[in-house]
Amino acid sequence: MKRFALLTMAMSLPMAGAAPAMAAEASAQGTQEGSTRSLYISLIRQARTDGRPRAAIAYLDDFDRQHPDDREAQLLRVNCLLDLGQVAAARTALSRIPSSDRSGSAQAMRGHVFAAEGNWKQAALQYAAALQVSPTDAFIANALGYAWLRAGQSAQAVETLRGAHDLAPDDAVVRNNLMLALTVTGRLAEADGLLSQVADTREKARLRQQIAGEAARLAVAGSGSLSLGS
Repeated sequence: MKRFALLTMAMSLPMAGAAPAMAAEASAQGTQEGSTRSLYISLIRQARTDGRPRAAIAYLDDFDRQHPDDREAQLLRVNCLLDLGQVAAARTALSRIPSSDRSGSAQAMRGHVFAAEGNWKQAALQYAAALQVSPTDAFIANALGYAWLRAGQSAQAVETLRGAHDLAPDDAVVRNNLMLALTVTGRLAEADGLLSQVADTREKARLRQQIAGEAARLAVAGSGSLSLGS
């Protein structure tokens, strides 16, 4: 958010007749500035969605010159750096967000950075704190469940991912992570029940193989690499 200097009491007041016009002009200027900010943030988000994190960072660099303390932009920068695998830079960017910020988005972002660093226990603690703030956010619940799985807490992972799946029953990533957790805990019939919802035979076979391989690797190494996509 852009910060403005406080007006001093010594300033002369406008003439009464000019006040409505000046107020309208100020309101229009504020609306235009807010609209421009929203447009720029949308542009940055779209670049990231399109798989162009470097373009998103370039837009963020330009945006920061006008809005140096914009919290949403700070969070987007961390995400973009994580997209690029620049974990140390993401940690540095995260430090710009005050530790006093206990919002769900800020705590989830701390979880993302811990996860990228391979510190799954700390990631889970951050995601759990974020979920307390935003209990209906299926994607925070999904991240928490996967972090619990990576931290070796498979029973907690299953229950958390069940909650995420209840909140977002049509999301393939949430479904696949729940199938993985069920497979790791030996609940193969339940995992197969979810897999049966996949109509495409070839996709179903691919998923079965992927989940089995990931579950085996988790069993051997006690950790995995990435959450499963659709």
